[in-house]
Amino acid sequence: MIPSTRTLLRRILIAQVFFVAFSANAQQIHLDSIVNDFNNHPERILVAAHRSAHQKHPENSLAAMQETINLGVDIIELDVRQTKDGELVILHDKTVDRTTTGQGEVSSFTLAELKKFQLLFKGQPTPEKVPTFEEALQLTKGKIMIDIDFKLTDEKAVAKTYALVKKYGMEKQVLFFLSRHQYTAQLHALNEQIKIMPRAHSAADVEDILKFDYITVIHADDKFYSDSLMRGIREAGVRVWMNALGKYDGMEQQNKNSGFEKLLEKKHINVIQTDLPGELLLFLKERHLHL
Repeated sequence: MIPSTRTLLRRILIAQVFFVAFSANAQQIHLDSIVNDFNNHPERILVAAHRSAHQKHPENSLAAMQETINLGVDIIELDVRQTKDGELVILHDKTVDRTTTGQGEVSSFTLAELKKFQLLFKGQPTPEKVPTFEEALQLTKGKIMIDIDFKLTDEKAVAKTYALVKKYGMEKQVLFFLSRHQYTAQLHALNEQIKIMPRAHSAADVEDILKFDYITVIHADDKFYSDSLMRGIREAGVRVWMNALGKYDGMEQQNKNSGFEKLLEKKHINVIQTDLPGELLLFLKERHLHL
């Protein structure tokens, strides 16, 4: 007996609903695995995508964020800025000149004005628009850890950022990156569940940061790396985040594996931020350093 058109449509609809539910569940399981690795398995190296995976799409675009998720990257970095009318958007630079078809400072435009600009990829306009922070959260919820890089100086804007994270129930999914560790206690007071990642600019900074017993990761600079210092961070139960950006990514682009191999000569690093997340994932998996 041949099924009726209505029956076929019903079966297709049920299959689609099942597929969406299965995909969402699989992504949540993947995120739970990342968070578990972050919290409990310091021997596993995690990969962070700088400004999202932007080899095929404009940096910090929704398309690049989706590509980051598709690649299976552990952490995505989002640069948060504020518009003239107080809306939170994802843009790295202080101005829109380099990354959009517009010109001027981000803070001089309303959100509606920013949305008129197109994001650039390799200097050419694309259909992608400047995403809001809320749009980024909606896309990434339950799928990937998020490193929030505050490009904000207004305390109210920082509080608004946290409020949106709370609205979507993503407190356990985010890292709050601080370029100056002096604001650590203030940010921790917002919610003790949120992981805070202060940046250390010197060995003395590391010593100061480790006084906060709730810190689980430190952004360390290559310039003051020493094996003993990084070992001390790890022995304190804190992860070591280091950038491949610029120097090591550049070496990698010139000669495959050379940059990443050089970086991994620095022991005790267990989170690496890169502009080449797909390549780094493959490199680590081939060496059984990433699941």
